[in-house]
Amino acid sequence: MKVATAGDESSGPEQAVKEAVEPQESQPGASRHHFRYRDLREWIAEADKLGEVRIVKGATWQEEIGMCADIVMHSDAAPCVIFDEVPGCRKGFRVLTNFFGGKRKNMTLGYPLELNKLELSEAFLQDSLKEMKTIPYQEVDDGPIFENIMIGDDVDVTKFPTPVWHEADGGRYIGTGSFNVTRDPEENWVNLGTYRVMIHDAKSVGFYISPGKHGRIHRDKYQARNEPMPTVIVLGGDPLTFLMACSETPYGICEYDIVGGLRGEPVRVVRGKITGLPIPANAEIVLEGFVDPQKRKKEGPFGEWTGYYGSDIREEPVLDIKAIYHRNDPIIHGCPPLRPPDELARYRAITRSALIRHNVERAGVPDVKAVWAHEVGSSRMLVGISIKQRYAGHSKQAGHVTSQCHAGAYCGKYVIVVDEDIDVTNLEELMWAMLTRSDPATSIDFITNAWSTPLDPRITPEDKAKGNYTNSRAIIDACRPFHWRDKFPKVNMLSAEAARKAMKKFGYLLS
Repeated sequence: MKVATAGDESSGPEQAVKEAVEPQESQPGASRHHFRYRDLREWIAEADKLGEVRIVKGATWQEEIGMCADIVMHSDAAPCVIFDEVPGCRKGFRVLTNFFGGKRKNMTLGYPLELNKLELSEAFLQDSLKEMKTIPYQEVDDGPIFENIMIGDDVDVTKFPTPVWHEADGGRYIGTGSFNVTRDPEENWVNLGTYRVMIHDAKSVGFYISPGKHGRIHRDKYQARNEPMPTVIVLGGDPLTFLMACSETPYGICEYDIVGGLRGEPVRVVRGKITGLPIPANAEIVLEGFVDPQKRKKEGPFGEWTGYYGSDIREEPVLDIKAIYHRNDPIIHGCPPLRPPDELARYRAITRSALIRHNVERAGVPDVKAVWAHEVGSSRMLVGISIKQRYAGHSKQAGHVTSQCHAGAYCGKYVIVVDEDIDVTNLEELMWAMLTRSDPATSIDFITNAWSTPLDPRITPEDKAKGNYTNSRAIIDACRPFHWRDKFPKVNMLSAEAARKAMKKFGYLLS
């Protein structure tokens, strides 16, 4: 594990993270995944074995952590960075960024390191989504999260080294790689969702949730009942649980249970001492309290995943913190959105591409060969889908379902449907197919009034003022025209067999 001091270009082999407990193998039988971690510290130990962890000491929360994060989180090759000895904060209180990159993204999802990103997404689809197995979470009496407890007057969320992530942010956002835990007041199911969380003062934070998200549905129900919403915010859960919390999992299914199904063993939780909500027993930091249906404070602005400050300062609900729990030497998981492509785009591309393909196939679209939600569109605004055409209208069907299925509907923009010979993960190939196999006047369909978000920078100020958070979609049919596909000009490139021979004989020239 490499260690550096902020402003110092030198590094050394100093061990700066406490030894993690040696993780045990998951119970066999329930899954082909092989996870070697159950919490963030065990994950760090595994990432360190891959040589992909760096320690930076002395970076300031006011500016330098955010600056550094912006550099490393735009690179898949950059390491995970842990910021320690943050000036003005207690020694041992740390911030971790850029967890999903390099070989560690495969490790995080429990797969062999040699899988490329499409293979990783396809493996996740086959093992996790085709038959989504769930194992209910298990309540235990105690856990490391209760090593330190602040209740009532002792509550102070400002003690943690929360960065200002972007230069123009309106405050310190402690929740970026976090997830909120809420319970539906009518249906009684527990949801985990990832939403931005801003510190207001020592005892309150604000969080923004876009319309239509499961956590927003819960909050709207409490609002309609004029009841405070019990809420827990987990700052530093294990990376697998975080990934499931920010994925479009089915309504009514608890993400803890999905994680349990993936691991082949239940997630161990403790009950919050104030709300009774389930909290990961080995989480790093947890805020617990209630959202008053009548209370609002100004929140934002915040640099969002579209690459813009898509929403201005607004009155948003507030979590009144009644208790804070944290481990000794706690770690904030920082995952701020940046202008894509960035870390957020990388991890969501893996999971969302699999989710979209699963949604499309379950809707009855046959012969789907691959789906990729492109990083440049932050895994939402540009989706490529390849099919083997079986009948007239097949490509249109695939495009429209992709644009409106649950995993693909939120804030989408463009869907490009291509033949099976196109690598949809390769943006140049995808654009080449669109330019040569589609006709601008006849190959593009439009959908209006589709599900979007106030974060969409292209929604007009007038529509935002009216609460009209919808946009349009373009479905581009870039397949060879079905009725004369056999007469379409032949592609000018090596055949697959010739390409293999060429690489075997001359591949050394690319080294």
